[in-house]
Amino acid sequence: MSEDDQVRKILREIHTIAVVGCSKDPAKDAHRVPKYMQMHGYRIIPVNPTATEILGEKAFPSLEAVPVPYDAV
Repeated sequence: MSEDDQVRKILREIHTIAVVGCSKDPAKDAHRVPKYMQMHGYRIIPVNPTATEILGEKAFPSLEAVPVPYDAV
C-alpha cells in the first residue's frame, strides 16, 4: 500500500480531530487547515489555552482537558 493510500485509509477511518494550536486567526494555517477539515465532515476540537471558541467549537486549554474521545491529534 502506498503512503498516499495509507493516508486516505486513515482519513476515512477518523471522524474527530483534536487540533493542538488551533488558531482563531483566519490568515494562519492553524485555522485554515482545521476549517477545511471541518468543511469536509470532520469534527474539530480546538486545543488552545488562549481561546474559548474556534470555528464554532468550544476550545480547550490542553488535550487533558478535552472531555470527549477523539480519533486523531
